[in-house]
Amino acid sequence: MKQQLNFLTFATADLDAARRFYRDGLGWTPLMDVEGEILFFQVAPGLLLGLFDADKFNEDLATGTDHSQISGVTLSHNVDSRAEVEELVRAVTAAGGAVVKSPRESAFGGIFHAHLQDPNGIIWEIAHNPGWHVDDDGTVSL
Repeated sequence: MKQQLNFLTFATADLDAARRFYRDGLGWTPLMDVEGEILFFQVAPGLLLGLFDADKFNEDLATGTDHSQISGVTLSHNVDSRAEVEELVRAVTAAGGAVVKSPRESAFGGIFHAHLQDPNGIIWEIAHNPGWHVDDDGTVSL
């Protein structure tokens, strides 16, 4: 199998709250927004983040079991400065996000970061890591 990922799809109990968090809090523009069903954001070349209404998510799986709970996942967004970490934390909390860990030095690797939770339970790390960057071709250098 080719090593690639094209969709990250998470079930969401409240699609409207998710829309406010991602569109208004993070400032992202939806690629597609199907009212009451699913919301897609282009997050990288060839990669979409999908937020799927939890009931429709379970219906699509067709197992008769609730698979809409999110656990053990962190999405990370890296920024260019400590000030940007703090600014983004303010913006996402104003849009309904909850602070899990306020901006501070990380115990690992000299990173300044914060952890937030979107209205559906997905944990986001907002980080400034001066030793991390993305090359022009999209390759991550650690």
